[in-house]
Amino acid sequence: MSTSSIFQRRARRDDGLSEQLNQAIVEGIRDKKGKNIVQLDLRNLDAPADFFIICEGDSNVHVKSISDGVYKRVKEDLQNTPVHTEGSSNARWILMDYFTTVVHVFYPETREFYEIENLWSDAKVTEFGEV
Repeated sequence: MSTSSIFQRRARRDDGLSEQLNQAIVEGIRDKKGKNIVQLDLRNLDAPADFFIICEGDSNVHVKSISDGVYKRVKEDLQNTPVHTEGSSNARWILMDYFTTVVHVFYPETREFYEIENLWSDAKVTEFGEV
């Protein structure tokens, strides 16, 4: 990532919408019964985003359904869409980039393999209970 794009991300940190965005993302995950929901606060680290929200689904269909739920909830609540999405074709790890927040929806074995939480172990962690 170039230095200029890091500064662009950091310039948006204080826009006041991150909390609303993250809440809508978590609700979108919960709407589709996503599991093991974790938010990593990366604002005090040299990171590509302010937050990562990580969760998992039981199957490829469930992973896709969760990402669709997040997309729908954020669009309805905040009229916002991700600037980039990838991984939808095989649905083992779908990444949704909302600029300040990046959503990672994993198949359980894929989440275990990549260990995103361990890679960013210095981040402040918030765990969300399942509904």
